[in-house]
Amino acid sequence: MWCRRPLLTESLHLRRRYFNQSAAAEVPFDPEVPLAYLDGFPKPDPKYAEIIKAIPRANSGKNIAAKERKAGRVPSIVFEQKDGQHGGNKRLVSVQNNQIKKLVNHLGRSFFLSRLFDLEVQSAFGSDDIIEKVRVLPRGIHLHAGTDAILNVTFIRAPSNALLKVDVPLVFRGEDVSPGLRKGSYLNIIKRTVKFLCPADIIPPYIDVDLSELDAGQKLVMGDLRVHPALELIHSKNEPIVKIMGARVSDQRKSK
Repeated sequence: MWCRRPLLTESLHLRRRYFNQSAAAEVPFDPEVPLAYLDGFPKPDPKYAEIIKAIPRANSGKNIAAKERKAGRVPSIVFEQKDGQHGGNKRLVSVQNNQIKKLVNHLGRSFFLSRLFDLEVQSAFGSDDIIEKVRVLPRGIHLHAGTDAILNVTFIRAPSNALLKVDVPLVFRGEDVSPGLRKGSYLNIIKRTVKFLCPADIIPPYIDVDLSELDAGQKLVMGDLRVHPALELIHSKNEPIVKIMGARVSDQRKSK
């Protein structure tokens, strides 16, 4: 079990834009209280609460990476968000290709990148000798352009006091009852993920987008998203995410 560490209230007090989403203002937020997922908001599915196994990797480079992939492993890096990519607290590891492939296939690539995992670094796969056990957020996954083979994965350490930038996937609901879509208009999805600054303990696995009341010509913008009030929107709140467009030309001809 992972122990909850106190949030850095000093860092959270610096975040003054908790209520830049109109719907988020409905939920009171006290930065002195440990954060938790709230009722009515998406929570991570415990079905995918899996420990990712890893082993140390001494060196980097194309030849080393090729040998790792040939052995069924994926070259990976675990680092801190602020300065790890520049050498601070960075650990070179390799993870099992089959495990990462299974998770990505089951979750979907963008959902994999918005979910926390426990990562266990062992001296060798299957060993009881544990070098490090840490909660991580996948930061990036690089696939081969032709085969979709996993080339490398990057992870960020995600302790409870971390504030992490996350591209959170959007899930669109209510298309079957949208007045505009029922009239023959069509859905123009402009954004499929939205970037938020998230306290690590409440990273949403996705954000629901309700289309049920949208009529033709109407749109939703990022400020309309209903999220936990401790999440900070990094984009402009006026940036559009979806719009109900006019009927297609073919549909207009059919109606004549």
